[in-house]
Amino acid sequence: MATISGRIVNFTSRRLPGLVRFGTRQHVKQYRASEGTKRAEFRGKPVFLLDVVGRGSGESRPVMLMLVRRDDDLIVIGSNGGNPVAPNWWKNLVAAGEAEVEVAGDRWAVDARELEEGPEREECWRLATAVYPDFDSYQQLTERRIPVGVLTPKP
Repeated sequence: MATISGRIVNFTSRRLPGLVRFGTRQHVKQYRASEGTKRAEFRGKPVFLLDVVGRGSGESRPVMLMLVRRDDDLIVIGSNGGNPVAPNWWKNLVAAGEAEVEVAGDRWAVDARELEEGPEREECWRLATAVYPDFDSYQQLTERRIPVGVLTPKP
């Protein structure tokens, strides 16, 4: 059963997308201004900054995402709060295949890949839901299969 917090985020992302975009812009601005020392959490959970090039604009498109680590990799979930469509940042990431991340003031380039069905995807989903259980709620609230990706530091 979907959690109350998961339902609230789902409702907000579906019905008030402008508010969500505004909140994201403010979050990014404060995080960057503090070099990752302020706003490093969302609802008590750690977050990081993903900068990915827009597939249409060619411009940097920053977004704050839940921080889920697997060794040196970061796990990303294209949940969009359980919306019926994937978030734009996910579409940009798939198109670009690479991005930059910032965690607590440290910045590095990453290669991105989407995980297909199988043991690695299941492992990463479990890691993500252990950090942020509402991902399970979002999956329950949408018919699409929420994508899972891995960001690997570039050599």
